[in-house]
Amino acid sequence: MPSLKALVDAGHHIQLMITQPDRPARRGMKLTRPPVKEAAEELGLPVYQPERIRDPEAVERLRTLQPDLLVVVAYGQIIPPSVLAIPRFGAINVHASLLPRHRGAAPVAHAILAGDSESGVTIMRMDEQLDHGPILAARVTPIGEGEDAAGLTSRLAVLGAELLVETLERLEGIKAVEQDHGAATVARSFRKKDGELEWEIGAQEIDRRVRALQPWPGVTLPTKRGRVKVLSGHVDGDRYVPDVVQVPGKRPAPAKQVLGDA
Repeated sequence: MPSLKALVDAGHHIQLMITQPDRPARRGMKLTRPPVKEAAEELGLPVYQPERIRDPEAVERLRTLQPDLLVVVAYGQIIPPSVLAIPRFGAINVHASLLPRHRGAAPVAHAILAGDSESGVTIMRMDEQLDHGPILAARVTPIGEGEDAAGLTSRLAVLGAELLVETLERLEGIKAVEQDHGAATVARSFRKKDGELEWEIGAQEIDRRVRALQPWPGVTLPTKRGRVKVLSGHVDGDRYVPDVVQVPGKRPAPAKQVLGDA
């Protein structure tokens, strides 16, 4: 959303904002609009929500627009060659890592999980492979002590929006730099079982996982109350100490209040 607003504020003409279809979400599985759709509507932008961007109808709609440039930010689908070939100046992507490190769906979580001291954003020209294209610009930021994926994602979204606008201002004069493909790492998406932890893995590993796997899939640990979701905590010597936890069906609460001395 910061990138969309930054483009509008910078005076760029956005012909169409494309996002995922509305999906059932939250406890009631109520049909929910993507936040970026709400932002686009507030800005008065037309919105298109194809089930798959590679569908012939979606490709034809984009081809009819004859856009100069396609900007992709956390879209969640692979952009096919049929779409990449449409814009006159190609397609660029705002990726939340310092490529070629952490290519893929969950770069922020993997940076924290790996214990990286810094992260950043990369603006790249898109090609047919995942996060593989040449780099136009990058910006580094330290990962704060105790920072979780939700907080870092928010910071990187703002950083990426700023760098996107700066890059577009001088796009035609930038010489793209090929990535070091031999140094690439893959940031796969996570499954629920990735957050089902045991105390035996150690305090540092638990701490990284609690911070990395927020908000999805979250971390659970066994306690005398059964498995509880750990929302935050800290390392004390060789122990991991939960600060805020959530028992299934209950609201988040201080760990001491929920677990006592457990």
